[in-house]
Amino acid sequence: MDSNLTSRRSFLTLALAGAGAGLLSACGGTSGPSAAGTGGAAASAGAGGGAATGTASYWYLTGQPGEGIRTNTVKRFNTANPTTQIQPTTFQNDAYKTKIKTAIGAGQAPTVIWGWGGGGLKSYVDAGQVEDLTSYFSENPAVKSRLFPSSFGAATVGGKVYALPCETVQPIVLYYNKTLFDKIGAKPPQTWGDIMDLVPKFNAKGIAPFSLGGQSRWTNMMWLEFLFDRIGGGEVFQAVFNGEKNAWSNPLAIQALTQMQTLIKANGFIKGFSSITADSNADQALLYTGKAAMMLHGSWTYGSMSTDGGDFVSGGHLGYMNFPPVDGGKGDPTDTVGNPGQYLSISSKATADQKAIAKKFFTTAVLSDAENKEWVASGSIPIVNGTDKLLAGSKDAEWLKFIYGVSSNAKTFAQSWDQALSPTAAETLLDNIAKLFQLSVSPQQFADNLNKVIGT
Repeated sequence: MDSNLTSRRSFLTLALAGAGAGLLSACGGTSGPSAAGTGGAAASAGAGGGAATGTASYWYLTGQPGEGIRTNTVKRFNTANPTTQIQPTTFQNDAYKTKIKTAIGAGQAPTVIWGWGGGGLKSYVDAGQVEDLTSYFSENPAVKSRLFPSSFGAATVGGKVYALPCETVQPIVLYYNKTLFDKIGAKPPQTWGDIMDLVPKFNAKGIAPFSLGGQSRWTNMMWLEFLFDRIGGGEVFQAVFNGEKNAWSNPLAIQALTQMQTLIKANGFIKGFSSITADSNADQALLYTGKAAMMLHGSWTYGSMSTDGGDFVSGGHLGYMNFPPVDGGKGDPTDTVGNPGQYLSISSKATADQKAIAKKFFTTAVLSDAENKEWVASGSIPIVNGTDKLLAGSKDAEWLKFIYGVSSNAKTFAQSWDQALSPTAAETLLDNIAKLFQLSVSPQQFADNLNKVIGT
């Protein structure tokens, strides 16, 4: 499954151990590892030291359309640079996560390391396993200036940049059923206060205010990500990421947790949400069949709702917006959360020649105009300024322009928490989020439990 374009399942798996045509259709995968392009598994396996002079290795995921787009980029680079080649090897998602962790730990990583940034990247940085690219970006300002500024957060550790942001964005979106809003004579919420006002109005008509696949846990997390941001700004969670003692006990964090439980107690979510799974798309079905009025979910769900929801999308019944501000909150309402990109790092164990090839690949091939057109054709938004000009011909142009606008205008595009944190902290987080939504822990108990794993 192409992880950068699919549901949060793929991202969650990384933290705990793309819909197929980008945002617009279902995904599939092939067996791996398998040779891709001109390289084979045997040739690439010795990455970081065993590759021949003039060759740099690159591992990435199977699954269309991402696999094909990445492979085409490698082929274009190799054609243009016959004496310095990129040798690719592809892996299925879960196999890749196991293989790359083992290879990096053994000092046998590929030259170019594909990943998700955040907590995983930080662990590589702490172990001295990836190259500091800060000077590379200083020497190549045109490379950095092309990319969404918000994409660099998950590539940065301790003020230094260790990865090239690449590929596509996936912000979290507040979806709503226009027909149901018309039914009760209401408008989409412009503030958190509006959300709370809408809850009893929809409940009075037998309509759930919000759909939620709460059994999946990470779906609940999206609510907290936005509430923390809108109430306290990005610095509240940043303190957690930075490992500051008792950061979860920040009064603004407690306020966000409290307001979350206030919505739950007001019957803001579909009855039985804790037994509904996101993996089955049951939460989406509640929205497009009129059982629920709104849903907070990833941009990737647009594609499956287009496919499975009859005329819900094509007939203009789906509305969408960025999460509204919280009354009196410190957060910037242009901020968003989700997956701000994917990331390419360079192994610190690679030879000088291999590092030079990788940097040339970064400069001349990754997110080239040709690659950007392929991402857009697949229904995705590459993290490159100006790609909105490529969207006009799409049948989903309005949606794609919305995603481009949210992603490119965000002053902060916060990475999903279970990606930003270590696997240990992420599992504790998700477990306690489930308990918070089930009202089995208080906001302070939640904070106390999470404070214990800060920095782990």
